[in-house]
Amino acid sequence: MNERRAETYRTISLLESWGLAAHQMQTLLQLPASVKPRDLARFRDAEPFPDDPVVNRRMGYLLRIEDALHTYFPRNPEMRTLWVKRGNKQFGKKAPVAVMIEDGESGLIAVLSHLDCTFAWDLTGSRADYERSPAAT
Repeated sequence: MNERRAETYRTISLLESWGLAAHQMQTLLQLPASVKPRDLARFRDAEPFPDDPVVNRRMGYLLRIEDALHTYFPRNPEMRTLWVKRGNKQFGKKAPVAVMIEDGESGLIAVLSHLDCTFAWDLTGSRADYERSPAAT
């Protein structure tokens, strides 16, 4: 299995574990209009997602969210799913999965930033500022 197909399978499996319907997966990934919800089974079984910059970026966010959840809950897969589905004070008592679906890419970024401080650090430019400072040398 090539890397792209493996990432596609991993992403579909993640979204299925969260209990998302096909249309929610399509919305979350921003698959091209030519891909219908009924077509998602072919991505699970045989083909990689279309090589589209938006799809690639969103798939990357989702896989990093999955990795961060593994860090938070290394021995409890049920908690990973529960965390995504349960209302969270950080998101105005909305479930993180709802934030991701409703707010699109900004929702994905918000959830990933909450879970992965290194992502938030890179996002703010702190890393670049640190690398330029004389103290860093």
